Amino acid sequence: MKNAYIFKPAVLLGIFAVFGFGALQAQSKKATEEKKIRESIETQNYVFKAQRLLPMNGSTRYLNGNYDLSVSEDKIVSFLPYMGRIYTAPIDPANGPLRFTSTDFTYDETKKRDGWDISIKPKDVRSVREFNLHVSDNGYATLQVSGNDRQPVTFYGYVEEG
Repeated sequence: MKNAYIFKPAVLLGIFAVFGFGALQAQSKKATEEKKIRESIETQNYVFKAQRLLPMNGSTRYLNGNYDLSVSEDKIVSFLPYMGRIYTAPIDPANGPLRFTSTDFTYDETKKRDGWDISIKPKDVRSVREFNLHVSDNGYATLQVSGNDRQPVTFYGYVEEG
């Protein structure tokens, strides 16, 4: 009878050790991911992956595809869909207004308490005035796109290494 009583605390101690170790691993993984995101943003080498789109007039649309905004020090590649009102007819309707490559742009990054605010203004693209990207410490991001000849649109997604 004495052995059964000693066995129970040992089992409980083992269970707590396993769950405690799992929690430490989760914290370590989270810290590693946050470090990767911070380094990617500081070196301007990341990709915003869009998961949802919110047009100015309408409801949220979930995106089924690989839509993204790739940012590097010398180039921005935008492959994003657009839904909303366009005030000027496009020259080539086959190309979307948010599908382009820009090599001439201004990039302004501000570190905030809960993440980063990033402003990107392409100078060699007529359809986009500004990208405003807010990235949280854990990688979730919101991208607001202002156009010169169309209504603004907002994307929700996450940032990963480029």
